[in-house]
Amino acid sequence: MAVLTGKRALVTGSTSGIGLAVARALAAAGAKVMLNGSRAAEDVEDVRAALAAETGAEVAYTAANLAVPASARALVETTIAAFGGLDILVNNAGIQHVAAVDAFPDDTWDLMMAINVSAVFHTTKAALPTMKEQGWGRIVNIASAHGLVASPFKAPYTASKHAVVGFSKAVALEVAEQGITCNALCPGYVRTPLVDKQVADQAKVHNMPEDRVIREVILAAQPTRRFVEADEVAAFAVFLCSDAAKSATGAALSMDGGWTAR
Repeated sequence: MAVLTGKRALVTGSTSGIGLAVARALAAAGAKVMLNGSRAAEDVEDVRAALAAETGAEVAYTAANLAVPASARALVETTIAAFGGLDILVNNAGIQHVAAVDAFPDDTWDLMMAINVSAVFHTTKAALPTMKEQGWGRIVNIASAHGLVASPFKAPYTASKHAVVGFSKAVALEVAEQGITCNALCPGYVRTPLVDKQVADQAKVHNMPEDRVIREVILAAQPTRRFVEADEVAAFAVFLCSDAAKSATGAALSMDGGWTAR
């Protein structure tokens, strides 16, 4: 039997990249999965239908503007209504912008904090009552290696991911005796649309071709000199959601090719 049969999961920011890989892995492990993004349902129906056909799981989709607190809370409420409960919450949605602090746009800072940090608070707050009532829950927050270390030109992103790590630890302590775990997963560079944008941004900042940015800036931080695969992150998330990981909580777990071992 699949390790997550009967479980009900919500993955934010899950129409591409890491989020979609996590959603696919959860569905393959037997969970019902609510996909989420900012686009209209008809625009992602092909993604939803393909995932359902591939895994045989029940897969739904709900759009939400996670920069708006009420929308983030409604996303959780919609998932609970659709599936009759919620067992797994994966906070994956995030944005990035690369610039020096004194050139960083104020509105981009506000948006980054709203999506990367505040949305994690609002979805978690909305999910916990149901998880507490059930006596079982798994919260996996996709942070970053930048939740543990810093890089220049990424001060706001670094701040946001450090916040996610700290929040995850505090939540874990609050619910430690209630069958609920909360962990922060901290991958290094994963080749996703978000990282592709970072490559382009860094090329401008450093005035370098993108292939040199990948080799000399992006992957210079990872001793393995390769991108982390989205499927690797997804497999780790499935483990954290399983009963085998019931004692893993309050942790900031690195998947960074040795980056933070330096």
